[in-house]
Amino acid sequence: MFEELGMFVRFARELRGFLGTQLNESDCLRLVRDHLDNRRDRFLDILRFGVFQNPQSPYRRLLEHAGLALSDVTAMVDRSGIEGALEELYERGVYLTLDEFKTRTPIRRAGLEFTIRPCDLDNSLIAGHYESKTGGSRGTRTRLLIDLDLLAHEAAHTFLLYSEFGLTGRPAAIWRELPPEIVGLKTFLRHAKLGRPIAKWFNHRKRISHPEDLKFYLFTLATRCLARMYGSPMPPFENVALSDVRRVAQWLADMKRQGSPALLDTNPSTGVRVCLAAKENNWDIAGTFFRFSAEPYTDARARIVHEAGCRAASHYSASEAGHIGLACGDAQGVDEVHIMADKVGVIQRHKEVGQSGCSVGSLLITTVSPSCPKMMLNVELGDYGILEHRRCGCLLDELGLHLHLRQIRSFEKLNSEGMTFLGTHVISLLEEVLPERYGGSPLDYQLLEDEEENGLPKVSLVISPEIPDINEQAVVDTVLEQLSSQGPSGIMMTDVWRNLQTLRIIRHKPYSTRALKLLPLHILGASRGK
Repeated sequence: MFEELGMFVRFARELRGFLGTQLNESDCLRLVRDHLDNRRDRFLDILRFGVFQNPQSPYRRLLEHAGLALSDVTAMVDRSGIEGALEELYERGVYLTLDEFKTRTPIRRAGLEFTIRPCDLDNSLIAGHYESKTGGSRGTRTRLLIDLDLLAHEAAHTFLLYSEFGLTGRPAAIWRELPPEIVGLKTFLRHAKLGRPIAKWFNHRKRISHPEDLKFYLFTLATRCLARMYGSPMPPFENVALSDVRRVAQWLADMKRQGSPALLDTNPSTGVRVCLAAKENNWDIAGTFFRFSAEPYTDARARIVHEAGCRAASHYSASEAGHIGLACGDAQGVDEVHIMADKVGVIQRHKEVGQSGCSVGSLLITTVSPSCPKMMLNVELGDYGILEHRRCGCLLDELGLHLHLRQIRSFEKLNSEGMTFLGTHVISLLEEVLPERYGGSPLDYQLLEDEEENGLPKVSLVISPEIPDINEQAVVDTVLEQLSSQGPSGIMMTDVWRNLQTLRIIRHKPYSTRALKLLPLHILGASRGK
């Protein structure tokens, strides 16, 4: 309690300076260029003070086990650059798998095994101005300490978005959860740092659902009072359930009618819901710009956005690191981003997924900015994609950010009967094949890893009850047919599912997480806070 009180006092004291010194265009460009120019030194300082001088760091144990000192890593960086050094470190066993990073399994290397706590991965280099939590989409929610320096850095990234897509002067709204969810408050503070107010804050949950939420709700109210005192008023929270999405669509239509199409910051699935609601009610929201993150932004979802006359840009972020990739202004795919090398290093390594023989280029993330919430050194986040160097000519390219990432997916795992399917197969099935054959939108279908029934594992295909007169057996046959297309291993495993009747149909609205994410594969326990 005393630690949290001290952190709030520090936050209240330093928020005045944060909001009182707003960033202009030259400030933002200078900040990003400075981090790029001094990337090597910052990375080595992070290793020196945050790893080698931190007895709790798991990376220190991995480096020592590999027989590496700071001087050895420095030599690698000078010889091969940061990414080249990260490749070499990976080969020496310096990395964390997704399960190790989430502290679900011990860290195991040849001749070494140890367990860690989530707090062992905290960034010891930051002061920590307030507390938040990860979304918990795949399990336990973890505490995060957010530093105002991180928000200033990401405010510069927000400026780049505004400049790249011509968004200056638009009324801005967010449809994000209140703390402990991380994105909403960060978005407000980033905009405030730029002197660009948020006009609307739509919030999904009406009530405090957990005793711990009260602490975060009181913190949010206190932040609102402080922001008003310091000249950056926070808008009132408007409770809008997913079932009442028309309220958001109507506000966007009002902005369009007034001649000022708005910017809405939300998840892709909620953005698509807005576009569908506008179409259903014949409301014109053309010109609206959606800033997406937290979920895959797919071709199927992009088509619905474009049919509404809107544009969208999707970022790649992680709660533990913040911005990893920012949307490209000359993208070759709807989700293409520039890797923000001023904050992170990214390499890609071959990975066999599950028992299916599937192989992906797993992305490994390293923080090269000292203000990120978690210390990350070759950390696997469960994602893969197409990573390539490309000159596109957009603003980010001109700043020297030439590494692109697109078709970002998760290697989703269905544990029932040893089944493993990649996110690309699952998304194509749920967002294209099933809507085309049986009706509905990309938001009407979801795979659910459910609890056991009579001791046997079950996987459910959730289908919205709004899709009438559906032949459930035909749908099951279609699902198994599509998933078997992964190859011989897919055929074998779908045969197991068919024989054991593992797959069943549930007529229910697809499940969203606490942070409004609509994931193609949902773990039922995660939505219950397990």
